[in-house]
Order: sequence, then structure tokens, then C-alpha cells
Amino acid sequence: MSRAGATEVPGTPVAGLPGERRPYVTVAAICERNGRFLVVEEHADGAVVFNQPAGHVEEGETPLDAVRREVLEESGWEFEPESIVGIYLYPNPARAVTYLRVCFAGRCTTHHADRPLDDGILRACWMTRAELAERPDRLRSPLVMRCIDDFLDGRSHPLELIARVGPDG
Repeated sequence: MSRAGATEVPGTPVAGLPGERRPYVTVAAICERNGRFLVVEEHADGAVVFNQPAGHVEEGETPLDAVRREVLEESGWEFEPESIVGIYLYPNPARAVTYLRVCFAGRCTTHHADRPLDDGILRACWMTRAELAERPDRLRSPLVMRCIDDFLDGRSHPLELIARVGPDG
């Protein structure tokens, strides 16, 4: 919802709309192989946690471009999105920020093992759902298990669910 003079910075209150915040738009990837999921171990908010390769959509970038870039930067794997698992609105109570996450499922193809990973990423690894569930205190957010569970439940939407509208789309 946009109003003339409204603040356009994500995650900040919108002028004229008391208490409303614009969500940060993020992407995440589910890549499963032989019952194991690609995750990254990373530093976040003073802790070491597990998360799907994920991150913010940058200015001028499509969500598809963003998820490919984030997976490569955080894990060293090239990622080819095949479907959308879900779109999640997550108000993070610890940060007073809301995230709108688009979670993609797809294939990890080429691994660039020598590629340096993003700052804060300790390593990429493959873990089962059970291994992640054993460490609820080590998950970056509840979105980690929710996305995996929705994937395992067969939730799958076509990539065309996201349409670009405008002069380029």
C-alpha cells in the first residue's frame, strides 16, 4: 500500500499508516539430494545457526535472479529453480522486522568448491530433516523447517506465479 510521501525504505514504518512496516523481500532455496537438504551454517545475531541459502532481493533483481545468486554466494553451488514451495510472511519479533520470503525448490548443478563464501557463512553442508529438527535452537528462524516441511508435503507452484509487470515485463 503506497501513499504520497510514504517512506519507501524496507522494514521502516510507512508514513501515514500507523504501525505498518514494509517487509524485506527475501528468497530461499530448497535443494534436496538423497534425503538431505543443502543448508548453510552461518553467524547471525551473535549465534551460529543453520539456514537455507537465502538472502535479500537486490534493487533491479528478479526473485529468480536473486535465489540463483544467493545460493552461489552462500554455498558455492549453482542452483536452477524449478518451482515455488511457498511465499511466507514472517514478522521477526527479535528484530521488529517483517520478511516476505519466496522459497524456491530446484536442483543444485555445478559445485564451485574453491569459491569463497559470503562473509558470515562458515560452510555449506547437506543435512536430513531429522538432523535439523534435532537442533531447533540452531535454526535461523522457524522458516527453515516450515519450508522443508512444505516441500516434503509436496507443495509446488509454477515459477510463473511471480510475474514481472512494467516496461521490462
